[in-house]
Amino acid sequence: AFDAPPQRVALTNTYAATVMKMLDVDPEVVVGVSGDFDDNDLWPEFADATRVQNSAHSEIDFEALLDARPDVYIVFATNGMVDTEAIRHKLTPVGIHVLALDFYKYDSLRYEIGVLADVFDRRDAAKELFEDFDAIEAMVDLRVQSIAEEDRPEVVMEHHASLTRDPVVLTGTSQWTDLIQMAGGVNVFAELPGHTTHVDMEAIIDADPDVLMFDGITFEIGYDKYDPDDKCTTHMQAVRDRPGFDGMQAVSDDRMLILSGEFAGPMMVYGLPTLAKHFHPTQFEDVDTESFLDTFYSEIFDVERVGTFACSS
Repeated sequence: AFDAPPQRVALTNTYAATVMKMLDVDPEVVVGVSGDFDDNDLWPEFADATRVQNSAHSEIDFEALLDARPDVYIVFATNGMVDTEAIRHKLTPVGIHVLALDFYKYDSLRYEIGVLADVFDRRDAAKELFEDFDAIEAMVDLRVQSIAEEDRPEVVMEHHASLTRDPVVLTGTSQWTDLIQMAGGVNVFAELPGHTTHVDMEAIIDADPDVLMFDGITFEIGYDKYDPDDKCTTHMQAVRDRPGFDGMQAVSDDRMLILSGEFAGPMMVYGLPTLAKHFHPTQFEDVDTESFLDTFYSEIFDVERVGTFACSS
């Protein structure tokens, strides 16, 4: 607990920084960042902040971090690459509080936003933000709840690790299952253990999903990215060429979808209508789903949204 909002903060990932923007926290408090903030269009205010590590997933430059003298260092809570406890063990004795938050799981998103709102004394801003979330979710739910179970698409969502080996799918506790359900879909592999799990090709062929989704983090799509090497098309073609996939509903009906990494971060509620419209085009025919994404970028980042945010077959 903090007696007063911290005045010196170091950040490793853009998700936490995005939430600080959503809560209108003064950016002046940020004294250290990782290389993830090198996009000056979105983060001009951090151009002069000390670089404390190359990315949210890389080793910390402890010397640079100590030089920046932060009161608080915000990291991902569940990051396979970085041991949060070890960092805490190292930094707490020198007076740096380590705050570990993810902002990429729907079921803990509001709680984590609440934690930052408490730390920076921005509870009113959080309340307004949650009202926006409620309005978007209610709009989607109103249309989804009238859709019969048998009309909800069965979805297989593959993790980016699938690009190089046998498929890895996202399961019930992954960050996507809640969003798929809220958008009126069913994650076929929701019952399997873990966030992600390895399945063989036959399991996907047997499931014969209506929609095949791919986690877009490794594709060059999202803000101001335009899939320059056409990886989306190449990937979808590679999926079509998998033995036995040609007869799959998702493949023959051209219902393959790649959403940019932003959809699995703090923007997720604003992205929910986009996913719902992909699943249920008729029910969302009258909804301008792009406008929610535009609003997010104009209101939070004060920029016009540019880039390719989704690829579909």
